[in-house]
Amino acid sequence: MYQHILLVTDLKDDTDLVAQKAKWILQTNPDAQLSVLHIVEETVVIGFGYELIPAAALNNQADDERHKLAKERLAAILTRNQLPTDHIKISTAISSSKGIVDYCQAHSVDLLVIGRHKRTGLSAWITGATADNVLPNIDSDLLVVQLTSD
Repeated sequence: MYQHILLVTDLKDDTDLVAQKAKWILQTNPDAQLSVLHIVEETVVIGFGYELIPAAALNNQADDERHKLAKERLAAILTRNQLPTDHIKISTAISSSKGIVDYCQAHSVDLLVIGRHKRTGLSAWITGATADNVLPNIDSDLLVVQLTSD
């Protein structure tokens, strides 16, 4: 039985497919806590030695326009899929992968539910899929929902 399920979303049109998988898992684990995470990637980073930190983390800009829009879209997705909305987190990170891994480690996540877009060509070679980058760095189970091409 899972105790803490994390639904990660990129807020794209096919997010409902991933949300429905999380809902199905919740139905079989009624005592589990559901957290929902969306990462706003920070393009401006500051280096401290070997550590890179998003500039927004230092300026306390967590409620900027990108976060506000993400919260609105995320709330609509959760309402549309009839999922509880009490554990929503919009986080800023250097990359989606790092933000997801950090969240999983800090919050004892048992199961990560994430979508994976098929990528081809240069996009696949340069960035890869977030789910592929997260897998070797977390200790929780991972449910990957295969989505359409990005």
